[in-house]
Amino acid sequence: MPRFSPDGHYLMYVSNESGRFEVYVQPYPGSGGKWQISTEGGTEPSWNASGREVFYRSGDKMMAVDVATQPNFSAGKPRILFRDDYVHSPVTSPDYDVSRDAQRFLMLKTVDPVQPAPTQINVVLNWFEELRQRVPLEQ
Repeated sequence: MPRFSPDGHYLMYVSNESGRFEVYVQPYPGSGGKWQISTEGGTEPSWNASGREVFYRSGDKMMAVDVATQPNFSAGKPRILFRDDYVHSPVTSPDYDVSRDAQRFLMLKTVDPVQPAPTQINVVLNWFEELRQRVPLEQ
């Protein structure tokens, strides 16, 4: 699953041309070099909304790499953000999402077989009205 950079000038993708899945970036459109972003395997790449950081998965690790796209592309060294047993696909599109400020990740957690799964979901309608009744606005 290729991912365009926020400015639309670079394409990030996963390839196994090295013998294992790694994350790469290359200019789009046109010719030019390509850069390997991951160093120890990588899947599920995603750009930070600012375009100055990329994320990817490497096994149970969520990785981040600082990048610059102007005036030329450059990438820093991958670093581990966190590790855990979150659900992930082998190579395809990310099974996670990142907040615009890149401070929070939404991910699927594997079900703990010892702890039962929830059997009920509560939906509260018109909760603003209930809030107004409980906390009236000062007049």
